Amino acid sequence: MKNRPTMNKLLVVSLALAAAACSGKDEPTGLRPAPVQPTMTPMPVAAPAAAPAAAPAAGSGSAAAKKDEKKGDKNDDEWVPAEFKTGAARWKDTGVYLDGRPVGFLSWGELPVALKPLWVREKVSTNVRAGTEDPGWRWAQQRFYRFTDYLKAIGVDIPKIKEMHIYGPKFTNSVIVTGKDLQSPIGKDLLFKFGGSVGGKAIPKVPQGFEGNPPDKIAAVTIYIEKEPPKLVNHVGFVLGNDTQYGVPYFGDPIRGGVRIYLDDRYAGIIKRQDLDPAKALKPATAGSGSADEPSWSLPALLASQGVDTSKVVELWVIRDERRTEKMSKEELAGLTFRANAQAKGGVLLGDKKIRANAIALHTHALKPDELPYVTPNDE
Repeated sequence: MKNRPTMNKLLVVSLALAAAACSGKDEPTGLRPAPVQPTMTPMPVAAPAAAPAAAPAAGSGSAAAKKDEKKGDKNDDEWVPAEFKTGAARWKDTGVYLDGRPVGFLSWGELPVALKPLWVREKVSTNVRAGTEDPGWRWAQQRFYRFTDYLKAIGVDIPKIKEMHIYGPKFTNSVIVTGKDLQSPIGKDLLFKFGGSVGGKAIPKVPQGFEGNPPDKIAAVTIYIEKEPPKLVNHVGFVLGNDTQYGVPYFGDPIRGGVRIYLDDRYAGIIKRQDLDPAKALKPATAGSGSADEPSWSLPALLASQGVDTSKVVELWVIRDERRTEKMSKEELAGLTFRANAQAKGGVLLGDKKIRANAIALHTHALKPDELPYVTPNDE
């Protein structure tokens, strides 16, 4: 019996270990979420947090745990509106900027109607049939566009260009193009296409002879006529004076999202849901929405507030999912309203018919059928 104290100690230790194991058996193992990385854009200081609300009663459900259909079917605590995304997501839309002002976007549905494709014979991948010696490729006509043709279509005077910069997702993978280059024979060979032929991200085709490292896709295009172009520094990126440029030089964060508006092929304005003034919303009875919680705004009034002259506009084209879909007359434009809610799926809903628009093209002349963009079997 001399060993009884020792045995009691061992028994106590064993019981403690067993209790610890039981208490953690229902807790899942795994990695902790990584902390959010800081961005280059300073964020406003948040107000002091309010006291936490009481937990909901059993069986009542938690609002944070439910899926929110209006916000993309994401939990409230993890959903972030597209217009507030930062980092690489800021460059999702390929904007074209002239001396720090937006003049267009390299999106197939928003290309100028004056810009025509250049068909280039290229190899494309094909499926290899089992038991055959299929090469896995075939010849096809690929749709490309000349940068020089694009610049002319949006009204940029090429002989006045000092430099044009084609940004890649990594700024160190960018191309410097001088105005002299654009007017030389190699300027005509500077092309771009889209990853999905008639959709997707813009992809450059850069011949030899240009400064820089060609990117695999285009994040932005900046053009300088009056402003001093920044310098491309190895392992750094674009530098203006002594300052490294993390956004668009002379502009800031690139435009992302919103419903872009074009007047005769040139960017003229934008509709951003978070910028709409509730005080300027129309009454539901006037807008025909029939719902007090669904405000609408006058499109002509918004255009006028952004300096868009519609006095000579004869037709409006709705651009949705990279296609021109509906056409409206100047009379329809005069009384046109729009709504910006979750049903618009990143766009706006036009008129009482709630026609979804991701972009809007205004023209001061009636477009002929041969002026409209077209899709061929090779594009599908």
